Amino acid sequence: MTVIHTTTLLDAAAEAALAVPGVAGLRPRLSHRLAAAAAPTRSDATPHRTSPREGIRADRSPDGSGWHIEVRCALSEGRRALDVARNVHDRVGAAVLSRLAALDAVERVTVEVTVTGIATR
Repeated sequence: MTVIHTTTLLDAAAEAALAVPGVAGLRPRLSHRLAAAAAPTRSDATPHRTSPREGIRADRSPDGSGWHIEVRCALSEGRRALDVARNVHDRVGAAVLSRLAALDAVERVTVEVTVTGIATR
């Protein structure tokens, strides 16, 4: 049985989502933002930057039969949210399945895309 590290799937999903035209960036969940706010303060020389991977969540399905990927993204202004969200859904699903296949771990993957906002120019 192949051990699959969640970070491997997070990286594949983040890369695929950010490659979709109309995606301005990935947004961390509220829990990540609260944790960052509660962390010790940084010096001005070290600004806090979130990893794109923080906008992705990968969990095993409750029954252990596959993976559930959650993508939280902001869109570029002037893009139709439904079209971009569908594209993100399809590309992330394909990228994660490809990464799993490369690890000889063919499993079911579900993808949920949440549009968190529109980035203005």
